[in-house]
Amino acid sequence: MHIQRTVFREDHEMLRETARRFFERECVPRQAEWDQAGKVDRQTWLKAGREGLLCTMIPAEYGGGGGDFGHGTVINEEMHRAGVSGVSFGLHSDIIAPYIVRFGTEEQKHRWLPSICSGETILALGMTEPGSGSDLKAARTTAIRDGDEYVINGSKTFISNGLNCDMVLVACRTDLTAGSKGISLIMVEATRDGFRRGRKLDKVGQRASDTAELFFDDVRVPVSNLLGEEGKGFAYMMQELPQERLGIAIYAAIRLERLLEQTIDYVKERKAFNQTVWDFQNTKFKLADAKAASVAVRTMVDYYIGEHMRRKLTVEEAAIAKLFATETLWKHLDDMVQLHGGYGYMLEYPVARAFVDLRVSRVFGGTNEVQRELIARKL
Repeated sequence: MHIQRTVFREDHEMLRETARRFFERECVPRQAEWDQAGKVDRQTWLKAGREGLLCTMIPAEYGGGGGDFGHGTVINEEMHRAGVSGVSFGLHSDIIAPYIVRFGTEEQKHRWLPSICSGETILALGMTEPGSGSDLKAARTTAIRDGDEYVINGSKTFISNGLNCDMVLVACRTDLTAGSKGISLIMVEATRDGFRRGRKLDKVGQRASDTAELFFDDVRVPVSNLLGEEGKGFAYMMQELPQERLGIAIYAAIRLERLLEQTIDYVKERKAFNQTVWDFQNTKFKLADAKAASVAVRTMVDYYIGEHMRRKLTVEEAAIAKLFATETLWKHLDDMVQLHGGYGYMLEYPVARAFVDLRVSRVFGGTNEVQRELIARKL
């Protein structure tokens, strides 16, 4: 049964074809190389920029695609349909760059965005800290004003694009006594004295994602690098997090559908006890459950995509999408590994690769326990 999707326009689908060809041509053949290196080569970032696959939602006057959330979504979907892992185009384009568009001055937008849209400047997001995890209000990295500069001290961890990044959007405490109202967002160039990258973190999956620790030791940046108003950083992050969480739900939906297709193909060919694995009733029942679940996730996610394109998505709805999509994906992914038998544990099979790559979907973007708390507040 094929679900007729109505949320996308013709211009979205045209970009989908461009994205599909790009990921199949430029990314799938390089996946093993990137896994080995622990990061994606910068040439691929520049190629993505030339093909219009970065910053599709950024206005054209700043070098972006001038599109909407649907354009970013089809790129996200095609990357994950291809099984590409660890390429952080979405983080760069759809999570960090919009902060500059929404909260930056015209001077900041014209100064920073053109090279961000072209892939010359790679962005990272410095929110998570070693001692606080998903609790963004507990940030301890400080930015103390000294004349026309901020002096930043502290550290961040689990930072995607940490090794490749040229600029970091850093959540800093500019007022030590104001709680969540003491947090500000400051752009920090990686060339600043006192900025250094720690080790590449050794993750279970997503090996090509260059995840690192970042350290700030008396890093001086001009006050003109402040994004938006001082003390409004936490409120800004709360405004932008729903889109990030919906993005995670979107790729959970597409990965569940694709893994189901691959598992059906596998069990119909794999022989066991003089029949195919498909011939066992248990197999049919497990896959029927997975199919029903994938339709439910797809229906929900497409509804929320439409709501977000109308700027109506709430914090609660984004939490529901992220929680349900990732928990459902994980349950059925575990079943699909089981249906592959021993081959489900071999990384040459997509289902095994997905098993290690996708476990983090229930952790990042705010753990699913945080999503449950957000949902419960509205009960």
